[in-house]
Amino acid sequence: MTKAIKKYLITGFSGFVSEYFVEYLNRTKQKSRILGIDVMQPHFDFSRFGNCDIKFSKVDLLDRNKVSKIILSFQPDFILHLASFSSVAFSWIKPVFSFNNNTNIFLNLLETVRKSDMQCRVLSVGSSEEYGVVRKKDLPLSEIIPLNPVSPYAVARVSQELLSKIYVEGYGLDIIMTRSFNHIGPRQKEIFAVSSFARQMVEIKNKKKNGGALKVGNLSIVRDFLDVRDVVKAYYLLLNKGKNGEIYNVCSGRGVTLKEIIKYMARYLKMKVELKVDKSLVRPKDNPVIIGDNKKIRNELGWRPEISLEKSISDICDYWEGKR
Repeated sequence: MTKAIKKYLITGFSGFVSEYFVEYLNRTKQKSRILGIDVMQPHFDFSRFGNCDIKFSKVDLLDRNKVSKIILSFQPDFILHLASFSSVAFSWIKPVFSFNNNTNIFLNLLETVRKSDMQCRVLSVGSSEEYGVVRKKDLPLSEIIPLNPVSPYAVARVSQELLSKIYVEGYGLDIIMTRSFNHIGPRQKEIFAVSSFARQMVEIKNKKKNGGALKVGNLSIVRDFLDVRDVVKAYYLLLNKGKNGEIYNVCSGRGVTLKEIIKYMARYLKMKVELKVDKSLVRPKDNPVIIGDNKKIRNELGWRPEISLEKSISDICDYWEGKR
């Protein structure tokens, strides 16, 4: 018997994660219908995904009426909410814009689902930045650790999570929440640290960058990096098997400094690099260490990271090598 075709509404469709999610969905061999929405046109080719019928609609999620019409017309089984302004640095520059374009856009989605009594599951993607500055004894961070956001972006993500809980407990919606740790991979924009390092170093190596110094911020911070290809597998499993109202860390469980990341890149690219601190890249307040505990998602869903940090870094460097 043929399985029913599942319908996925994906917000933030032109972003880094969505193409990888569609690639994963296509590999499952399950026929799917996908409606992507974003303020920008995605740059990937829909036709290469034979198992996915993909449509795109350009829409600002702050436009509640338009959002409602699109969702009601499509009637999704799943909503994967990827849309966000996820740069912590940007949130310090424009905190109001960051808050509106993280929290209010999510609220518009939930209100449409609530008012229509639609039976669909929502994956609310949050951030490890919600944990904020933590005590060493609390590492690695489990989902029960109290939150202590220390940036405008982090506050917005905590607000999104609290809204999710209210709509689950008060209105009976089916929502699963993540606290997703730093994810990396080829095709990520260079506004994010690891991708920026790789691009700069490739340019320095190939003598296309004047000065020959790598611009950096605070390299002592420790982060938990996870390959985007492992991230989308987690999102797929959470949409299909996660427990309603639950929060899941999506992380590697391994901490590494940004300085170590640069060392990995230099070793892979077979080069030496001079470092130059750019004050504009140093945030007003930063979390010194963020390392997650992924026991919950491993034990409940059988998910585990499969792509090593070294593999991620080599793939990112190869991507920027191919772009030159």
